[in-house]
Amino acid sequence: METLALAPLALFVESLIGYPKRLYGLAGHPVEWAGRAISFLDLKLNQESDPPDRRKLLGVLAVLILALGSVGLGLAIQIALLAVPFGWVANALLATTLIAQSSMRDHVQSVADALGRSLPDARIAVGQIVGRDTSALDHSGVSKACLESLAENTSDGIVAPALWYAAAGLPGILFYKVINTADSMIGHKSDRHLQFGWAAARLDDLLNLPASRLCGVLFAAAAWFSSRDAALSALRSMWRDAAKHQSPNAGWPEAAMAGALGLRFGGPRTYEGETVDLAWMGHGRTEMDQTDIAKGLSLFERSNIILAMALFGLAVVL
Repeated sequence: METLALAPLALFVESLIGYPKRLYGLAGHPVEWAGRAISFLDLKLNQESDPPDRRKLLGVLAVLILALGSVGLGLAIQIALLAVPFGWVANALLATTLIAQSSMRDHVQSVADALGRSLPDARIAVGQIVGRDTSALDHSGVSKACLESLAENTSDGIVAPALWYAAAGLPGILFYKVINTADSMIGHKSDRHLQFGWAAARLDDLLNLPASRLCGVLFAAAAWFSSRDAALSALRSMWRDAAKHQSPNAGWPEAAMAGALGLRFGGPRTYEGETVDLAWMGHGRTEMDQTDIAKGLSLFERSNIILAMALFGLAVVL
């Protein structure tokens, strides 16, 4: 229960200071360290000459290594910190490195700022936070891609890490973040990773199930501060459209944000030269602009505050 009380503190501190640039320059970022471990396992275990079944099995082995390594490391650090005075402070500070409120806010704001300068700048900026081809996006397309990324990343970059930290401390948040990073690196359906990345993708889907649903509810709750109708629209959109998404998780926050803002997410987009036609989320406007990005960021900020307050209230009750 101790980390349940520390989770709101970690959210608050990370929102204020993010990940210090000086520290990044000196030591990099924990996600990058995890990425190097994932790349090493991919290089050593994922051999294109192996048959598909063997590549899938070795992918399961890679995920097992990552899971045991992350949980073991997190547990060792947490036990060491509990043995020293005020170790709980260091515990919360370490957790902030795996939460992404500040960086998400900055990336989304940079897209809005770039839209005010030029469309080419905006395409480059939004390309930093989405995986789709941004070269042909117009102003509305850039705004929509930005908001869709904001919705999805609020779930897996903020809500999920906070929940796993609250529930299982440093072992939990480190385990979640390593698997989430593995999914982003090897969990896609390319020829190289279709089999080897299967386990990472499926486990990431499972780990994100609670957070994605909660994130949608948080967006609806945050929308209530704008209007009752916006909150109800978020809930209706989530209930009606979330399951239509090709991802078992992304549809929940995307549908909720679309409904809350009176917008419509989804539809066709291009990935690596291939057009993918995704289901529509929400029932509002398909044309959007910088004003909608600003409203999305406001919804994002309110939902994060509600999350921290909810975790604090739960810690007090329990």
